[in-house]
Amino acid sequence: MASCAGLLLAAGAGRRFGRPKALVELDGEPLVRRALRALTDGGCAPVRVVLGARADEVRVLLPDPAVSVRAPDWADGMGASLRVGLRSLPEADAVLVHLVDLPGVDARVVARLAALASPEIVARASYQGVPGHPVLFGRRWWEEIADGARGDRGARDWLAGREDLRLVDCSDLGTGGDVDTPADLNP
Repeated sequence: MASCAGLLLAAGAGRRFGRPKALVELDGEPLVRRALRALTDGGCAPVRVVLGARADEVRVLLPDPAVSVRAPDWADGMGASLRVGLRSLPEADAVLVHLVDLPGVDARVVARLAALASPEIVARASYQGVPGHPVLFGRRWWEEIADGARGDRGARDWLAGREDLRLVDCSDLGTGGDVDTPADLNP
């Protein structure tokens, strides 16, 4: 079976939310711990958590602070976190990239995508036909993605128009909706 690492992007300041979303609690659990648990329970190993805004406060919330890596240029956007994260990973056949502000994405979604891990894979969760997260990248693509990751677009430009992109329907497992404001926690 192919190995699948997990990469959690949790560096943002959460300007619209009013504080870093990694520190926000839902049902008594910080979003960073909830998202990390989805990756590990879904079968990803090893896992890295990319930190930035208020990194020291977020790091203490992790069950194992050693899984964290700091993006020094995190304020430049998600691309900076993706670059640092991809380059911090040890060998694996693929990596599942997850975002800290997706509390509805659980281990079942992660496991569905991780089961497709291979060095050539390009896949992402979709919900009601709309592409979403998490996204699975085969090892073959990591350096190319890291080289092109800029600003808040992450891998969006790299993914655009790819004929080999496989959409994996996860509508039966959740909505994949993100949290941008406190109101989004209580839909």
